[in-house]
Amino acid sequence: MPRNDKRIDLNLFRVLDAIHAEGGIGAAARALHLTQPAVTHALNRLREHFDDPLFVRQGNRVVPTDQARAIIEDVRLHLKGLQDTTRRQAGFEPSRLQMEFTVGFRDILESIVFPRLLPRLEREAPQVRIASRRVPAGDVERELMAGSIDLVIDRSLKVGAHVVNEHLVDEGLAVVMRRGHPLDGAALRKADYLAARHVAVSPFGEPAALDVLLGQDGRFRQIVLSCQHYFSAAQIAADSDLLLTMPRSYALSVSGSLLISLHPLPIRLKPIPVRMYWHESKQGDRAHAWFRGVLSEAVVAAMPREAA
Repeated sequence: MPRNDKRIDLNLFRVLDAIHAEGGIGAAARALHLTQPAVTHALNRLREHFDDPLFVRQGNRVVPTDQARAIIEDVRLHLKGLQDTTRRQAGFEPSRLQMEFTVGFRDILESIVFPRLLPRLEREAPQVRIASRRVPAGDVERELMAGSIDLVIDRSLKVGAHVVNEHLVDEGLAVVMRRGHPLDGAALRKADYLAARHVAVSPFGEPAALDVLLGQDGRFRQIVLSCQHYFSAAQIAADSDLLLTMPRSYALSVSGSLLISLHPLPIRLKPIPVRMYWHESKQGDRAHAWFRGVLSEAVVAAMPREAA
């Protein structure tokens, strides 16, 4: 049971939240811009107050005890309330914002969205920092709930009720081939597309959604090379007779630097919805809401709405 100590420093709960979110004392110290001994001292005071270790070491991480898990949601709720109160009283001005937003991005989004996003941030919020991370689809909800990531931009994902999402834009696909390719002179036909040799992109080794759909109808592409990144795959397509099927927005972006031609995909598919995801605890945060708006506008501006 917690000790009856009315003098407990409320800043200690910021340390509790940071250790829970970061999974370690050192990482929490970096997130809070404190020394590791200071974080350890704060944790020891909390341990004394709750008469519980709160976190125990497991490999390279620390994991919460039952007591820590029982109180963390209340701690975060009250911290959020205090932060919201402070922001409401002080007013919100992006130009004074000093924060780092961590965003879950695929690599192709980095290259087409950041060039549009950064000039606006430099004008409106020059002290804001952005960290981009690749988050596997199965980890999105856990990362958002832990607070280790603020936003995720991705295709439609299965998430729980505590994760809010917003549709941003529909993305179409394009077929990329080198200029002068034997199939480059006319409209690309389905039979020629399926008979061709292909380079595909599969960062985690999973089959592409296109191949899953084709397989359901008993049709298959001949994939002779699988890459981790679309840019390297586009370079290969530019220097070979392999075809590459990729998001049209990124194909348009790289077409300015590679000798490639773009063709519509000769298979009817629904455009791919691109969505933004965040945890419900961030919903009322004015800084987070402002950044969501800025980021969503950059994504929509960078991605053409029409399907390929």
